Amino acid sequence: MTDDSDPNGPRGAPPAAVHIKLQLEDAIAQGAYCNLALVAASETEFVLDFIYLQPQEPKGKVRARVLLAPKHAKLLLARLKQRVDQFEDRYGEIPLPPILPAPPHTETIN
Repeated sequence: MTDDSDPNGPRGAPPAAVHIKLQLEDAIAQGAYCNLALVAASETEFVLDFIYLQPQEPKGKVRARVLLAPKHAKLLLARLKQRVDQFEDRYGEIPLPPILPAPPHTETIN
């Protein structure tokens, strides 16, 4: 006898697909070009700052700040890796410059 009271279906069965309707505001749909990302973390959250750093000037502007729970940060990492792997399979390896440490002297100006 099986337990059919589980809303996710029989035990061991994959969960049913969920369809989510997303609303995308016009300003967000335009996107924001960023060429630098800074990541900070605490015990309870990750903070991702997406920055446009002006060429030839040590000045940048945070275009977006995203706060994530640790579980969601890890899910984002996995999904991003999957998409980068798919991209490289199709277009070839993405060359990277040497990874630089985070800027030592960053200052937030409101």
